[in-house]
Amino acid sequence: MTGIEWGGLMFLAMLVMLAMRIHIATAMLLAGSIGYAAVAGVDPLINYFKQAAYTRYSVYDLSVVPLFLLMGQFATHGGLSRALFKAGNAFIGHWRGGMAMAAVTACAGFGAICGSSLATAATMGQVALPELKANAYSMRLSTAVVAAGGTLGILIPPSVPLVIYAIITEQNIAKLFVAAFIPGIIAAIGYMVVIGIIARVSPQDAPRGVKYTWPQKLQAVVETWPVLLIFAVVIGGIYGGIFTPTEAASIGTVATAFVAWTSGGLKGKGFLQCMYGAAGATGMIFLILLGADLLNVFLALTQVNTELAKWVVGMHLPPLAVVFTIILIYLLLGCIMDSLSMILLTVPMFFPIIMGIDIWGMDNESKAIWFGILALMVVEVGLITPPVGMNVFIISSMAKDVPMKETFKYILPFLASDAIRICAIVFFPSIALVALKVLS
Repeated sequence: MTGIEWGGLMFLAMLVMLAMRIHIATAMLLAGSIGYAAVAGVDPLINYFKQAAYTRYSVYDLSVVPLFLLMGQFATHGGLSRALFKAGNAFIGHWRGGMAMAAVTACAGFGAICGSSLATAATMGQVALPELKANAYSMRLSTAVVAAGGTLGILIPPSVPLVIYAIITEQNIAKLFVAAFIPGIIAAIGYMVVIGIIARVSPQDAPRGVKYTWPQKLQAVVETWPVLLIFAVVIGGIYGGIFTPTEAASIGTVATAFVAWTSGGLKGKGFLQCMYGAAGATGMIFLILLGADLLNVFLALTQVNTELAKWVVGMHLPPLAVVFTIILIYLLLGCIMDSLSMILLTVPMFFPIIMGIDIWGMDNESKAIWFGILALMVVEVGLITPPVGMNVFIISSMAKDVPMKETFKYILPFLASDAIRICAIVFFPSIALVALKVLS
């Protein structure tokens, strides 16, 4: 068999393993190991394993990942999610559907100090779902709102998948964070518009809440000062060139830990739970990274990536046809894979293709940053699409009385909002790049 044939066979074998519910890291390690041994031999494979882990994990930029994950754990135990939801509800809770909109704004705010969609969905689900239920909101809408709002966790900077994308493609993490900011705000606004439409079409699903007085609103805002301060220091420090992303993550982690400690969230086993949670998530991500490295090295040996890029470019398809084909593949993969796995698996294949075509006359750096934001937005959709929809699974485990199919039914309008936003980014790349130009 030729290298190309081995590459295609092992990639297909990996997809079969995923369909059998084998963990993505294990599937990539097995497919990569078998393919590597078949193409290069067993001895070169063993030699690769001797230095693979050190080579990958000694990358300095990767230290951002456990720090941001730990910051999210401290934020969860520090009660910051509840303060964010209370502040949003104080200002817009009296609108029809306002409390659900407040949940979206709280998800966006929590994502700004968390960087993980699953953590955002799980944390905000614990805070928002009981409040929405107590205020007579439809639980079908409530679960859909929190599941969709949770996806903002990887779009609003800082974002763990965006850090991984930057490392894979050798792009500037700070510039990617800047580029993600406006699309993240647009995503939150889009979800709030969807809630407003649902509230008017089906008023029984989203009633009005209590109107707060201005002193109460001010008090609610004051209680969010730790979030605002941490976000300003971390993101402002990165954008202003004061800190590197790693330094900013370290400062943010210490600051969030202090807030959690003063609020009593680290008492008892709180601190150990934070450490265990961050360590478990880091271990999972790093194992997936190792599996992706091996698979990508094997595919590089077979020249699959290079030949695929040459084939696509040689077809002389319109650039937009190539972009929308990649988007379609992402949407299909989103039905069986999580967001980080998709980034690790597909970026090494799709990135050379994108860099080899002309899209709206963008230079290479702009195109790389634009594609990173686009890819992140599309894989984000996979978190709420059936049959996997990891965010939906998490929220459904908290609201066992709501059939999952009912949650997915109410997810559809949010998916429509996502589709509009994705098309807007494709046709108007400046949405993602304008912040870079303003700050440059």
